[in-house]
Amino acid sequence: MPEPTETGLSDLENILQNLDSLVNEPNDEEKVNELGNILSNPVLATLVNTYDKLTIAYNEPNSQDGYSKNLIDEILYDLEPFNHKSQGAAELTTILQDPHLEALLKVHDDVAWKNYEFEMEPDESNDFVPPEDVVPVQQSKLALNMIGIKKKPGESLGITVRVSQMGDLIITRVIAGSPIDEQGLLHVGDLIKEVNGEEVTTPQQLQELIRKSGENIKIKIIPAFDEQTGRTEMYVKAHFNYDPKKDSVIPCRDAGLAFKDGDILKVVNMEDSKWWQAAKVDGSGKTGIIPSLTLEEKRQAFVKPDLDHTQKSYLCGIVTKKKKKMLYQAKQNSEFDKYELAIYEEVTKLPPFHRKTLVLIGAQGVGRRTLKQFLLKAEPHRFGSVIPHTCRVKRLNEIDGNQYHFMDKELMEEEIQGNKFLEWGAYEGNYYGTKFESITNVTKQNKMCILDINPAALKGIKSGEFLPFIVFIAAPPVQIMRNMHEFARQRGKTNKIKTEEDFQKTLAESARIEKTYKAYFDCIIVNDNMDETYRKLRAEIDKLNADNQWVPVSWVY
Repeated sequence: MPEPTETGLSDLENILQNLDSLVNEPNDEEKVNELGNILSNPVLATLVNTYDKLTIAYNEPNSQDGYSKNLIDEILYDLEPFNHKSQGAAELTTILQDPHLEALLKVHDDVAWKNYEFEMEPDESNDFVPPEDVVPVQQSKLALNMIGIKKKPGESLGITVRVSQMGDLIITRVIAGSPIDEQGLLHVGDLIKEVNGEEVTTPQQLQELIRKSGENIKIKIIPAFDEQTGRTEMYVKAHFNYDPKKDSVIPCRDAGLAFKDGDILKVVNMEDSKWWQAAKVDGSGKTGIIPSLTLEEKRQAFVKPDLDHTQKSYLCGIVTKKKKKMLYQAKQNSEFDKYELAIYEEVTKLPPFHRKTLVLIGAQGVGRRTLKQFLLKAEPHRFGSVIPHTCRVKRLNEIDGNQYHFMDKELMEEEIQGNKFLEWGAYEGNYYGTKFESITNVTKQNKMCILDINPAALKGIKSGEFLPFIVFIAAPPVQIMRNMHEFARQRGKTNKIKTEEDFQKTLAESARIEKTYKAYFDCIIVNDNMDETYRKLRAEIDKLNADNQWVPVSWVY
């Protein structure tokens, strides 16, 4: 088959080779670079190549004389008069009519005429039928492109590169929002061959040449023809601190984005399985590289708790007084059982709205119940609380529904097995617990239900059904706890006597709860003054009806 005359491609290449002659004034350089970018676009080269091939006629042989079957039919026709006279003619006729030989010759013809390709039914909705003599477009000589890039002095391009197995310098990442990303001239997979006329083969060479360049940079590349996938954007709440300067495996530390536990991040690119691109919502808007969920899960899964120094802790012991042993039992909630490690939580932004429940979490003796009583007494029309259920025998002076709802033990066991309880526990052979139904009954009265539950029950309450606002009441230093307790005794608020060991245990339990369940908390308040803590708590609750809120995306979708 004769090759088509690539008239259009030849002309296009000649124009590109002579573009420099068009630069007569300093202002012409930018326009010529822009024209060069357009003319060297692989899409344009493909269109010109296709046009050339569509406009050139080929002298393909259309005769069917070459088919083996036609030749065999002619031979059989000539042998027919001799079959009854000649044994050889009869044997040859038998051989030529053998089905296996016919199949072999058919395969030979199909291969020779390239009839082995899969044929698709024509699309009835498209009247255009391409000519049979159109040949595949071969790789053009224009694959090597020259592009012009503008950048500010001292500004990085916003790309990361690596050396491929073939020794080529390949772009592995384009930082969203960077000059390269905004200009759209370089893409992941492009091979960088030259910078300002100098050959470049290593990341160090590239960095040095870019540093020496002015505002205008000419880069010769071989573009990647792989189709780029679209960006996926989402917002996440980070549940760990990250400093790229201390990350030994990040591809480029200068391109990393530092953030703190609780920051809201806008993730703009997740194509890389190990490194995402994101920006802090309340920050400067600069996009940087952060560890992906998969990478950070693997890293944190191999960090022993004793070696985790990301947060200070006072894990000296846990309160083990003989109290009702509260055990966690809740509805099966796949959203919170999906990951044991809290890394990123997908969130969405909502306008101000009313939360259904207020959950107070804290160590024993830190003041949760006192704060709860303050709220119930201050605004009984706004706040409400649940009455727990128990199967113990009702005492003589007790009224059902006052301090407890009394129920049959077998029925309570059945409902516990049926996940009707947010939390439950056993004490001296009797069950005590908080039912989901009791919470719903309070919220149906348009009241915010206040819960002071065991931290393990947070998995069951943090859902779109109960819309909780979870506040952790943290313990202050031992000296402040001691002073607060002594002040309460002097005012007659309590007659309990606490030892130094009690305060140490409270502090240790508070640290353990914060370390284990911090990912669930919307707010943390250190109770170093009861009146001040109450004012802070009220202020946080009031903000819910005034400020936009970031909530788990599962609450909405």
